[in-house]
Amino acid sequence: MARRSFDFLLLAAGLLALAAPAVPAQQPVRGDDDSVSTAGDSASGAGRRGPPPVDSLVNALTLRSLGPAVTSGRIVDVAIPDDEAGRRLGRLGKVMYVASATGGLWKTVNGGTTWEPVFQNESTVSLGDVAVAPSNPNLVWVGTGEANSQRSASWGDGVYKSENGGKTWTHMGLRTSQHIGRILVHPTDPQTVFVAAVGPLWADGGERGLFRTKDGGKTWENVLEISEHTGVTDVAMDPSNPDVLYAAAYQRQRKSYSYVGGGPESGIWKSIDGGTTWSRLTEGLPDADMGRIGLDVSQSQPRTVYAVIEARGNAGGVYRSDDYGASWRQTSRLTSIPWYFGQIRVDPNDPERVYHLGVSLQMSEDGGRTFRSIGGGIHADNHAMWIDPTDSQHLVVGNDGGLYFSYDGGGAWDFVPNLPVAQFYAVGVDMREPYYYVYGGLQDNNSWGAPSQTRTRAGITNSDWIRVTGGDGFYAAVDPTNPNIVYAESQNGGIVRFDVATGERKTIKPVPKPGQPNYRWNWSSPILISRHDPATIYFGANYLFRSPDRGDSWSRLGGDLTRHLDRDTLPLMGRRWGPDAVARHEGTAEYGNISVIDESPRVPGLLWVGTDDGLVQLSRDTGRTWTKFERFPGVPDLAYVSRVSASPSADGTAYVAFDRHRANDFKPYLFKTTDFGRTWTSIVGNLPASGPVYAILEHPQNPNLLFAGTEFGLFASLDAGRAWVRFTRDFPTVPVHDLVI
Repeated sequence: MARRSFDFLLLAAGLLALAAPAVPAQQPVRGDDDSVSTAGDSASGAGRRGPPPVDSLVNALTLRSLGPAVTSGRIVDVAIPDDEAGRRLGRLGKVMYVASATGGLWKTVNGGTTWEPVFQNESTVSLGDVAVAPSNPNLVWVGTGEANSQRSASWGDGVYKSENGGKTWTHMGLRTSQHIGRILVHPTDPQTVFVAAVGPLWADGGERGLFRTKDGGKTWENVLEISEHTGVTDVAMDPSNPDVLYAAAYQRQRKSYSYVGGGPESGIWKSIDGGTTWSRLTEGLPDADMGRIGLDVSQSQPRTVYAVIEARGNAGGVYRSDDYGASWRQTSRLTSIPWYFGQIRVDPNDPERVYHLGVSLQMSEDGGRTFRSIGGGIHADNHAMWIDPTDSQHLVVGNDGGLYFSYDGGGAWDFVPNLPVAQFYAVGVDMREPYYYVYGGLQDNNSWGAPSQTRTRAGITNSDWIRVTGGDGFYAAVDPTNPNIVYAESQNGGIVRFDVATGERKTIKPVPKPGQPNYRWNWSSPILISRHDPATIYFGANYLFRSPDRGDSWSRLGGDLTRHLDRDTLPLMGRRWGPDAVARHEGTAEYGNISVIDESPRVPGLLWVGTDDGLVQLSRDTGRTWTKFERFPGVPDLAYVSRVSASPSADGTAYVAFDRHRANDFKPYLFKTTDFGRTWTSIVGNLPASGPVYAILEHPQNPNLLFAGTEFGLFASLDAGRAWVRFTRDFPTVPVHDLVI
């Protein structure tokens, strides 16, 4: 059903937002000299004629969060000042800093009742760690770039320092570290700080190792430099002697096609002179290649050190030393996707009580020999934990679902619902009146839908949200003629058809015939309802599938639309790795698949697809024949196609965005064709030089009005991509993954 106005929706990491009113359909805004206004134009001046500058028009759009609060998102670290007032009360935690994977830093001063974002407008909001100086609760350090080697990990630009409890921040260097695993501030000398820099995930080199400053961050020294492939992911200090340090070296690299999460350079190191010199610890540790390692030192018995180690074969698990790291013994074998976690904590008051953070939260009360789950009632995939040194029953845990508190040692948990850091990947809408529904898929938090507005004063509440399907939620598409029919997908092609009215879910995933090879699915496999027939659905693996009956049957449109590359022949860290490499291919979809699909709103059967290995393909006859495009001006081979968007205004016009951050190339690549792909023109314009484009959309009533979602925010152009303006009004520096008008 047509509307007289349009709502503009975007999905960002940590934010599902709606902007209104829409910019009116019009030609580019021009001044008296007939030149396009830019963000630098001034709206002031006596006697000035003409319209306001473009940035004023763009930032007249107001955005409101739609939620949900039924789930939060990935928390990577928690820091709580150890102040004397809290100790006198017998419990700390009134003031708390919480770092999220892509939603910045949040602070509470009332124990979690309310939260304030204190790091959301900096150049990046992907965080790896937060630390408060033990000698000064107002001195806070943040390390940017998530330390988890996720397929969806965002990157950072070094470390920041605040001297006023998060009110203002100063960048303190290490710009090319990209991923920070831990920050450790000296207990009595706040000028001395250690930073565990994991280094670039997608390439060699960068600032990686253990960095030390003795002047509050003015200068840095790499005191544990190993190689271009190996950084440091964790560092721990002896509480009785700050000159004694333990560091975990981590060799790893990810590409779009594969991942290796370990090697011979991973290991545990020790310093007894404040980090100036180091010795590698080996006695009792695995002889095999190791991967990610997490460390903790007992506060009550400093000779006892624990490590959780990923290693080849059965060598991984929990290790313990009772002689300051001189010798180790394996206390238990734990297999829980260690490349994604690698965290262990010791009760500050009991050296025998140990917590392992994995898919589930586990506790040992016998020094790591046996573990039991205490994570009942909380989300899976745990990354952060704080134990109150004044009350060991008081726990704070962060995981993929958000933040949780326990006051009885993990017997019962309180969920913190007011941290809006969920990571949305895709958005869909229905066409019901008067309040249409919005659907989205979240990282490890299912797919959900809710009305864009309600008639109640309370607005959109948790009870208004509908769970569509489980797993990692991605694409959601709604039948435009029947709002009860919703298609949603979880990882690796797990598509379902959901009936909103009855709650029925039917799996409709295409499967190969017996004897045929498995299809290769993207982690986020694209779904498209035909713009011309709501019963027709398109779905992408390495083939494009078409269903004429809402997923009850499928046919393949042509052959394999990818490059057919064997990922086992492609290098990581300068070499090929065998099948026994640590964490080989972990968290990586089968390489060579369709990443995006679109159909012309004007011409039935005019189909565009893009692949994860750099191909764009066009069919003008519903998939019977295809034209392949594999060369684009200035774009290296194998560039991930993040978006293909067919124009609603011209048959031969389409937009293509490439995302090469998985090759450590963070430039935007954005193109337009007006002749069915025969020629391509860059419309990057003045987009920032660092910030891949994830989504591009043309307004349905004005071909000159474009919107682009990038890693570092949302942009609009009123002149068909020659110049871009960033949305800055109440909108943080978050990745924008999807757009719908």
